[in-house]
Amino acid sequence: MDVMPQQDPDSGRTPEPSPPDPYAMPAEGATALPPPPPTLRTTLRRAAVGAVAAGVLLAGALVAVDDGDERPKEPGPVERAEAAATAGSPASLSDLTALIGDRQKWVESHPKDAPSLATLGTAYVEWARRSADTAYYARAEEALKRSLEAQPGERGNGEAWVGLAALANARHDFLAGKRWGETVKKQQPSTWSVYPVLIDAYTGLGDRKAATAATEKFAELRKGVPALARTADLYRGNGWREDALAAAREAADRATQPAEKAEALHRLGELAWERGEPEEAVAQFDAALRTDAGQHASLAGRARALAALDRTDEAVAAYQRALEQLPRPQYALELGELYASLGLDGDARTQYAKLREMVAAAKKDGVDESLVLARFEADHGDPEAAVELLRAQWRGQHRSAAVADALGWALHRAGKSEEGLEYAQRAADTGVRNASYAYHLGAIQRELADYGPARRNLEQAVRTNPAFSPLAAPLAREALDALGEPPPGGPGDMQPPPPPSAPEPKPEQEPTREPKPEQEKKPEAPAPAPSRTAAETSPSPTGSPSTAPSESKSP
Repeated sequence: MDVMPQQDPDSGRTPEPSPPDPYAMPAEGATALPPPPPTLRTTLRRAAVGAVAAGVLLAGALVAVDDGDERPKEPGPVERAEAAATAGSPASLSDLTALIGDRQKWVESHPKDAPSLATLGTAYVEWARRSADTAYYARAEEALKRSLEAQPGERGNGEAWVGLAALANARHDFLAGKRWGETVKKQQPSTWSVYPVLIDAYTGLGDRKAATAATEKFAELRKGVPALARTADLYRGNGWREDALAAAREAADRATQPAEKAEALHRLGELAWERGEPEEAVAQFDAALRTDAGQHASLAGRARALAALDRTDEAVAAYQRALEQLPRPQYALELGELYASLGLDGDARTQYAKLREMVAAAKKDGVDESLVLARFEADHGDPEAAVELLRAQWRGQHRSAAVADALGWALHRAGKSEEGLEYAQRAADTGVRNASYAYHLGAIQRELADYGPARRNLEQAVRTNPAFSPLAAPLAREALDALGEPPPGGPGDMQPPPPPSAPEPKPEQEPTREPKPEQEKKPEAPAPAPSRTAAETSPSPTGSPSTAPSESKSP
């Protein structure tokens, strides 16, 4: 199998690598294939003496333990992938392809090499995540289980356990991810590579306290770009925009490798989009794609921002390209809604049918896409079915802001707005600045005739991101217009009435003395809440509290 991309002689450019065969890993005891290309022999020599360490995931990227100080002057793709892994950064797709090919060939003749099997399994998880080819998850599970058979986790094979945690998270089984990760943490609390999978698991379950603690511990153990990236994500989830932007910018400035840099730029694009700055978002997504053409998620981000700029033809083309490279159900839903907003109902139905097919295919490979399917059903299908899907998620402890918002909205669409209000409010109370969450909450409150809060949340939605959805954003503006301006009055009319006139003094009674105007006690205003500072609430990228206060959070 070719593991190195070949240069196109006409364009002089290196095309994106073809994915390795997910079924190429032989069964135990199979005949070895011919020797690998010369560029991989250095790695195989090191593996032969048992010094190759298994890879683990960080931020969805492969990480591994450094197996020696000796490095070639010009590292090949496998060495580059290992170097990125050791730093806790993503490897490029071409380097990841080479690493997979390397480990496949090695385990053919060394079927009991537990570290190499763990590396291979974890690399399969990473490839599946970045290609949306869920068939790789079965290969990953097989390799990781074979690794544990060769060397149980209790005997030092924690890398395979971390790989299984990453696999569970990728399949959206966050409870399993939590169990595997906490098993490693209990035995090896200083193993930094376990904390990213724990962060993902806790976030998926909606356990913000545990996710914060895991982020702080990770930042303490692993400084630099990986810690900055995770800290930015934590701030983003809490709605602390200025802090998230500062950490994300520092991560982008300090990133050195193309894949790492592209991931940081993609994060800046997401933050710009959420702030309602589509032009800035397009610029960041374009920069990410120029830095690493394998950053396929930026194609979808770019499409989203182009639609907000009313560059719909470009947006459609970008979505189509994203679905070719990274066929995720969420992108099919977004493209379908873009088509519907343009009056292209037939094209929209085609995308919705593709969404259903993707969800069904993913389910066969053990991936739970209930959240995106429920979002589709709530607005374009059967809201009652959406409620059932999301209730199952909630019973399974999947209580993230995303699930709470989706369940609240599905209940509202199913005619159960009072019940839906509880979940929609819970999503908003996390603090995350999401225009869609604010719209859903405002629409539910309007349905329940709670007009003041409804107006406030609808205003927040259109202020946060005026074009957050080609279908929902116009509905948010219509609902806000229908509410009109708030009634006259306001704080002035909310002051207590003036004291009544003093009665005339009765005979034989001492007259009641009225206090002088300057002596009248005014109603006390509530004390302002203390401003939140990074030192009080936020883990710093280095793991130690920051001494400088954060900027105040914008409303």
